[in-house]
Amino acid sequence: MSHTLAALSAAAPLAAGWTVHGLWQRRLIDRAGRDALTGMPRRTAFEHSAARMLRKPHVGVLAVLVIDLDGFKQVNDIHGHAAGDTAIRETGRRLSLWAEPLGTAARLGGDEFAAVIRCLDVETLRGELTHLHEWLCSTVAYDGLPLPLGASIGAYHHATGQAVELTAVLRVADEVMYRAKQTGGGWSISRSLTPAYRTVNGRRDGRRGTDIDTEGDES
Repeated sequence: MSHTLAALSAAAPLAAGWTVHGLWQRRLIDRAGRDALTGMPRRTAFEHSAARMLRKPHVGVLAVLVIDLDGFKQVNDIHGHAAGDTAIRETGRRLSLWAEPLGTAARLGGDEFAAVIRCLDVETLRGELTHLHEWLCSTVAYDGLPLPLGASIGAYHHATGQAVELTAVLRVADEVMYRAKQTGGGWSISRSLTPAYRTVNGRRDGRRGTDIDTEGDES
């Protein structure tokens, strides 16, 4: 019995050490998957979460969003990159707070963001998109100055029980966002997976980084 107790006593610090090491590794992995400026998940982490949500049975409405800021280049050009960083951080904060009870959000890069959320019904989704758009268009304070920003939001409304690929859904949400941007911003929803634009490497032709409706409407 004494030998057993001695062995357990010797193993306890080792087990505790491995537990701490495991927690440390998980934190490193989580940190690597997050955007340094906003603290939001990056594209890869978001795609894993979004794909998992799309595969799971769900009640109500599931929507995948692509969000692009309007007027961000002018903020950078007029006020400098520090102001632009402030605008990105605040946008990330607002989007994260909005998405937290509904799903998850991420920064895809530059001034482009994405989210996947669940809502009770389409009317609730419309209300949430209206609220998000108004919040993202609220001015951001920088060095005592208000930074004017706008946002264009494209959403794909995922029907219950329908099998879809995340890449196709993101492409549609991106196209809907682009159409909203072309008509002055706002938000728009699509339920169709049929591309409206020619694609290059699976992405919209003319889209930045390539290797329908206006606010309140639905196609």
